[in-house]
Amino acid sequence: MPRRLDATDIRLRRSRVPADPPPVDLNALDFTRLVAGTEAIRAVNPHRHEFEMLSGILHLDPARHLVVGFKDLAADEFWTRGHMPGFPLFPGVLMCEAAAQLCAYYYTTQMIGEPGILLGLAGIDDARFVRTVRPGERLVLVGVGVKIHRRLTRFRVTGFVAGEKAFEATVSGTPIGKLEDLRGA
Repeated sequence: MPRRLDATDIRLRRSRVPADPPPVDLNALDFTRLVAGTEAIRAVNPHRHEFEMLSGILHLDPARHLVVGFKDLAADEFWTRGHMPGFPLFPGVLMCEAAAQLCAYYYTTQMIGEPGILLGLAGIDDARFVRTVRPGERLVLVGVGVKIHRRLTRFRVTGFVAGEKAFEATVSGTPIGKLEDLRGA
């Protein structure tokens, strides 16, 4: 009979290639001085309840098309009970959703498109997950604009936990409608 795996058996392969340094000094980020907290994010992004994937925005640099935000992961999140029982892991698809919400926040606040237009997820490319993310941890998201246009926006987003890369992906977004119309639906 095969041996049953436990939490100590779950490992992600670490790359032997050194990671590029992030475009912002992660140690210099001040989590007590937010650019935007929950309410300011809600004013821009329509996500609510269990699908609010951003806890705060820490840094905006429009000249470099750079945005930094974070998600604090609690033990009572909706996914912890079933992904994975006894060893909860923040799902990769939700890391990508957090990255998309970060990009949508930038798109709207920097007025890339028309006012009141919501940026929707158009694609995820080159996603790589290199570290598990667990309840009690803080996922810091660093997004750098690769293509910034009102019809198609593309960001390279990297997620970090305690300074260690957790994932990276290229997130594409496209306008999907007026925010006021979507809120009434």
